[in-house]
Amino acid sequence: MKSVAGKTVLVTGAAMGMGRLFVERAIAERARRVILWDVDEAALAATVAELEPGDHETRLTAYAIDVTDRPTVEATATEILGDAGPVDVLVNNAGIVRGNRYFWESDPARDTEATIAVNTLAPMHIARAFLPAMIEHSSEARLVNIASAAGLTPNPRMATYAASKWAVIGWSDSVRLELKQAGFDHVKVTTVCPYYVNTGMFDGAKSAPLLPILEPAEVVDESWKGMLDGEAFVVLPRTVMLNEALKGLLPVSVRDFIADRVIGVYHTMDDFTGRR
Repeated sequence: MKSVAGKTVLVTGAAMGMGRLFVERAIAERARRVILWDVDEAALAATVAELEPGDHETRLTAYAIDVTDRPTVEATATEILGDAGPVDVLVNNAGIVRGNRYFWESDPARDTEATIAVNTLAPMHIARAFLPAMIEHSSEARLVNIASAAGLTPNPRMATYAASKWAVIGWSDSVRLELKQAGFDHVKVTTVCPYYVNTGMFDGAKSAPLLPILEPAEVVDESWKGMLDGEAFVVLPRTVMLNEALKGLLPVSVRDFIADRVIGVYHTMDDFTGRR
């Protein structure tokens, strides 16, 4: 895929942060239509009001929607498919993070269930609602799932978040293989695994040697390039992959020592506050 010019793009968590940047990128490439999903109705309306009067022909359509409400997701998807036709690019960007507590100190509903519902189940339900039409349409299509480097390595004080992203990575890459196995090569899946991103969601989290806090524009830029090229994974920074290599080379005790005492990764969430 060379660009999204003339295509329909849907972005979840589109009102702010990386979601808004994905929307702006689609507008810049002259997408025919960009559909914005976000649970924050006021922020969503403000974003559309700021972007709509621009010098572009892209049609913006906003839906204030709770992505954890599966019946609403399915009904809204049916409405969109009837109105706009198949979505060419689906960016599963919406997510939440809870941290700075050990798992047994966390709230089962506010922390555990909410995190899994938003980060894990929602992208599955959303993809399930749009994928059949993407497959049937037979033109180039893309599914982008924003996971996390936390889905590749364990980390104290974010156990449920890590679990939610580990699940997304396994699901997302499995769907990639399923599409390939079924012969639907025109639909590509890209799984994005960034370190902490400076959007406000990870306020208070610390950088570590070789693991800087990432700027959202950088993550969106690399994700976009990977999406267009149909890459299976976008991992940022690339030094995250060192941990993957160490998994096959070092005993767990040695890896824990390096992550804890040498690099300090296991303490990066000690002062986490998140978006207030």
